[in-house]
Formats: sequence, C-alpha cells, structure tokens
Amino acid sequence: MLRGPLVVGPRCVIGHGATLRGAAWLEEACTIGPGAELKASFLFAGTALAHFNFVGESVIGRGVNLEAGAVIANHRNEWPGATVAFRHEGATIETGLPKFGALVGDGARLGANAVVAPGAILAPGTVVSRLGLIDHGVPPDLR
Repeated sequence: MLRGPLVVGPRCVIGHGATLRGAAWLEEACTIGPGAELKASFLFAGTALAHFNFVGESVIGRGVNLEAGAVIANHRNEWPGATVAFRHEGATIETGLPKFGALVGDGARLGANAVVAPGAILAPGTVVSRLGLIDHGVPPDLR
C-alpha cells in the first residue's frame, strides 16, 4: 500500500504487502521488504528494511540495515500525553510531538526483533543485537 505524499527514489525496491504512508521519503536504492511499514520517515541511500519491520517518524541514515522484525517505535504508551524528547550531549531536546521515532546514523545495524524506543539517537555504525532494546527517551518527570 502506498499512501502519499511519497517520494521514492530510483532503484528502490518495495516488497509485497509493504506499507508506505504519511509523507515518507526514500533516497535511491532503498529496500522496503515484504510486510514492512514505513510511516512519515526519511530513508537515505542504500537503507534496507528487511521484512515485517515498523519504522515511524524517523530519520534513517545511509546504508542502515534492519533485520526481520526490527521496530523503531514512535509512541510511548507508558507516558500518556507526553511528547517525545531526545537526550544528546547532556542536553534535552524537546520535539513537542506526541509521535517521533529515532535518529539513526549512517551504517547502523539493527538485529532481528530489536526495538528502538522513541527519542533514541543511534550514532553512525551502531550495532543493536538481536532482541536488543535501545531506549534513550527522557521521562516527562525528568525534563
């Protein structure tokens, strides 16, 4: 399913049963595998979502790879009504948004069934193990 607005660059591959929605942008040679969902995100060149992934409201660098079932979440049920904030170099960066996923650097790798929580920043080359959890979010009571 393709629900625009969408920008899909040259040599991108979109697998059977994939869903792209809500202002997604794919640079060249990106792969969205079967059953994967991409919502309102930017993917830079050569990034691949394997199959059965979810990536919501995120910025994903070049050459990033998500193995099967990896998720970049965009909403926190455990903090009702809270907006997403990032912590970077000791500073808290408020998005003011109830939904925002992660900022993922070039060449990062997420193992099968890994989860990246809203408000996470992954440096270039970060490797998240299979079944791993990355959570750098800032609870509302600590802002």
